[in-house]
Parts: sequence; C-alpha cells; structure tokens
Amino acid sequence: MALQMSACIETMYRELPFMERFQAAGRDGFEFVEFWSWADKDLDAVRTAAERAGVGIAGFNGDAELSLIDPGQRGDYLAFLRRSVEAARRVGARSVTIHSNGLGEGGAVVDPRDDLSGTVKLCAMFSALEDCAKIAEWSGISMNLEPLNVTTDHPGNFLRTTRMAAEMTRLIGSPKLKVLYDVYHMQLSEGGLCDTIRAYGGEFGHVHVADAPGRHEPGTGEISYPRVLACLEEIGYTGLIGFELIPETTTARAVEAIMGLTGAV
Repeated sequence: MALQMSACIETMYRELPFMERFQAAGRDGFEFVEFWSWADKDLDAVRTAAERAGVGIAGFNGDAELSLIDPGQRGDYLAFLRRSVEAARRVGARSVTIHSNGLGEGGAVVDPRDDLSGTVKLCAMFSALEDCAKIAEWSGISMNLEPLNVTTDHPGNFLRTTRMAAEMTRLIGSPKLKVLYDVYHMQLSEGGLCDTIRAYGGEFGHVHVADAPGRHEPGTGEISYPRVLACLEEIGYTGLIGFELIPETTTARAVEAIMGLTGAV
C-alpha cells in the first residue's frame, strides 16, 4: 500500500527544538507534519521551516477550548474556527481538526456540560457542523471531526464513536467535512476496527495511528496494524496516515517501526 505519511511533531521528535522537528521528519521520509495548537506558534517561522524541510503541513486543531456541543459557545466557536482557517491558509496547511468538546492541558475535556441533555448536545453539534462545513467550503481548508476515547485520555468527551461522527458528516454531505479516524482512540472506545473501517471509511478524511494500550508506535500493543492498513487499502482510502504517537523509547526506534510497517524499508 502506497502511503502518504504525516508525523505529529507535537509527540514525536521531542528531543529537538520544535522548529528543528520539520527537518528531522523530512529526513526520515515523512511527506507531511502535523501538530496540535497553532495559537502558540510563530506561523511565519512554521511555514518557513516546513518549506525548508520540503514537507507539507497536514493540519492542526481548529477549536482550542471551545465546544461544538454548547449552544452558548456557538458564536465564539465559529469565530475561533475562522481564525484557525486563516492560520491554516497562512502556513499552507491542508486541514484543521475539530472536536465535540473543548480540550485543555493534556487533552483534558474542559467542561463536559453534564447539565445539558444528550439531545441538546447532539443538536447543537450538528447545527454548528453545518456552519463549519460552509466555512471549510469557502476557505478551501478541510475539516476533520475527531471522536475520542473516554476510557483513558478524554473522560467526559461527548463524541466517542465513529458511527456518530460519520452519520453526521454523511447527512451534512460536504466534501470538505470528514471524519478523523484515530485507530488508537477507536480501539479503546469501540473495537471492531476493520468492520468499522468497511462501514464508514468513505467518510474518513484523515487517519491517526498509534498502538493501544500506551499510544506508542505500531507493534507495541494489541492492534494488528498490517490488517488495519490492508483494510484501508481495500476500501480505497487515499488520504493521509498521521502517526500521532508517543515513542516508547526514542523517536528513532519509533520511526524504524513505522517504516517497517509501511514497507518504506
């Protein structure tokens, strides 16, 4: 399977200063990089570093600590999303990632809004996603909606299944609004990886890879990544594979595992 690969330089290459990670990822064979927050970065320096390294920027988070599920935050959410889109255009990024809930330090859910019913949360999210799709279409910046696990990393997050995310993007029907399928999160949340890929893979705009448990490189946990990648090939997935993982020991060892898995070595 010919893969276009992206390295998450928020979690990989942490032994290097941030701006040196672009060059390191390019040398290791990654065609793209991605990271989490844009608001704490020097965007001109980011664009220059990517260009010098010869790598594209796959994307970054577009919503910070604001929530799609909170009807009272809708205006602020969309305003920040527009700023994120402008940041993406400024650095030449392809997409931004969006979530149901605002995420704070370490990915913690800022406020699960337990005072709101599931119906209110779902309706608020769907209505806001329709506006997200419009922003994506006029800007040309794709948006990928990411379900997250609530067992380990993001307790209280509302959007936790592939099915819910994919059914919403299907109903909205925009080619610029898709699902970010994170294999690590979904192994923890729902399992049934290959069945899920076959059922909903047509809605995937981006795929994240890390093994479970531990969120380390493939081969350190229980996920059969050769089967997962074969299934993605079977359904005709042609998007990016983003390696958003924490190296178990060193980045060099993680890269060795990644390249061995993908047939790059």
